[in-house]
Amino acid sequence: MWTYKGIGVHWLGHDSFVLQGSRTIVLDPFKAKGDYKADILLISHEHSDHLSDDDIRKFTSPSTIVVAPRICEGPLMPYSMEKRFVEPGSKLELKGVYVEAVPAYNLNKFREPGRVFHPKADGRVGYIVTLDGVRFYHAGDSDATPEMKALDVDVALLPVSGTYVMTAEEAAEAAKAMKAKVVIPMHIESIVGTRADAERFKQLLGGARTVQILEKE
Repeated sequence: MWTYKGIGVHWLGHDSFVLQGSRTIVLDPFKAKGDYKADILLISHEHSDHLSDDDIRKFTSPSTIVVAPRICEGPLMPYSMEKRFVEPGSKLELKGVYVEAVPAYNLNKFREPGRVFHPKADGRVGYIVTLDGVRFYHAGDSDATPEMKALDVDVALLPVSGTYVMTAEEAAEAAKAMKAKVVIPMHIESIVGTRADAERFKQLLGGARTVQILEKE
């Protein structure tokens, strides 16, 4: 665990994080360990490494509120807990936590000619979570978009693996452009991406931002 201004930040692998303060926030759990129960569960999009049935059951209770983009409505329909569906730009206050949905999409990661993996029109999201006065940004699966580069947050969780998301070079470009006190690389050591990508990202920033590479729990 890493602590920032009294909030525990746990990396559970891939894009999976737990923020522990006055509330427990779980983001995109996938094949994750731990016995955390989310007050709020945030899902960035419908792909199985972000919307995982096993992990949803593990990290929620009947009182959990699930937040997800509208593309997740079908997969989440069987679950009985309260659900809030958002679009890029949506803003919510839930249990004293502020949640803002930010666009997450690809610019240059193609599944086939003319078709990127995560089109902007599909409405997938990242999140800005304001917990106990601290602003955390979780980028979801995204390239270095103009919306991302304009953000002002305390801690930014950025994918660095390439293929479906930013490369280390593109993530460094985004990190330099945005206002973030600390950046944490993610989308590594599962499916695609390695610790070397995280180290490369840190090297490229060269002191322009504080980089915290977390150990998987």
